Amino acid sequence: MAKLPPPAIPPVADLYGELLLAETGPQPRRLADYWPGVAVVGAAALAAAWIADHYAVPLVLIGLLIGLALSFVSQDRRTHAGLDLMSQTALRIGIVLLGARITIDQFAALGFAPFAALVGIMLIVIIVTIAAAPLFGQSKAAALLAGGATAICGASAALALYGLIGKQAVDQSRFTLTLVGITVASALAMSLYPVLAVSLGLSDQQAGFLIGASIHDVAQAIGGGFSVSAAAGETATIVKLTRVALLAPMLMLAALWLARQSGAAAPGGRVSFKLPWFITAFLAVVAAGSLLPIPPLAKDAAGTGAQALLLLAIVATAMKAQLHLLLGQGWRSFAPVALATLTSFICALAAAMAL
Repeated sequence: MAKLPPPAIPPVADLYGELLLAETGPQPRRLADYWPGVAVVGAAALAAAWIADHYAVPLVLIGLLIGLALSFVSQDRRTHAGLDLMSQTALRIGIVLLGARITIDQFAALGFAPFAALVGIMLIVIIVTIAAAPLFGQSKAAALLAGGATAICGASAALALYGLIGKQAVDQSRFTLTLVGITVASALAMSLYPVLAVSLGLSDQQAGFLIGASIHDVAQAIGGGFSVSAAAGETATIVKLTRVALLAPMLMLAALWLARQSGAAAPGGRVSFKLPWFITAFLAVVAAGSLLPIPPLAKDAAGTGAQALLLLAIVATAMKAQLHLLLGQGWRSFAPVALATLTSFICALAAAMAL
């Protein structure tokens, strides 16, 4: 009896050729293979930057929406190499450059009590979000992604955490929805929290702490602080940058927790884990910026480069998302972000009123 050929894999079931790749192994890529995907991501990112600059809307949110609108381009296999490059390599390099904005001096400038409050808020937000995950039918990995991103610096932290968690634990569609939820929550918080701070009669220092400790995005936290007063803006800036500096220890704790969850234990019961190269490089850049005199121009260039690369990664990630899977996620996928945002605000308000 003649052997029948294997059935063809429908494009919808294997959008990125992963089933075929499992049998044939990774194929070598030429430089020209990357250009179609890189070109479309670059054009979309430039469009997002132009719209954000001219209409004063959040850059990350516009990048996500444009990427989702162009998600059909991922059905063309010629774009896969470039989309992978932008969503993975550009992301990792951007995270490394993000470390240039962080120094150990930021911890000292804040003071012990506010710094301890920020650490406590970070831990409470992450623990509450993970503990409540079963109530919304979400995995602990998805809850860690939402809680960690909300507790630190929004989309940047989400991208860094996703590099640790991986698509095996959190699929691309759920990750994209988490990014959407975080950016929308941050935009709403920038409009709402300054009004609440004034209506509650908080001092400039208290208002600055509340805004800096609870709004996800760096630019929106600083802008929200200065919308109250110059003094509140300066406090919000210091608090927010200190939260960004907590990204490094948060990633190390997350890596340890993920290793323990996966059962990666060494002989003797100790948990063995290894940080990805880009997280190690991120910590090295933070250490170098704290110990060595780096010119402000170089720091500004690194910060601009990090913002550009992270925008490219966000756009590429949205383009790789499958809209029919996004629509099937339901409201429960946004629940961890909503819970983390509410927990962050309540804890930050309590800490601000106690200062």
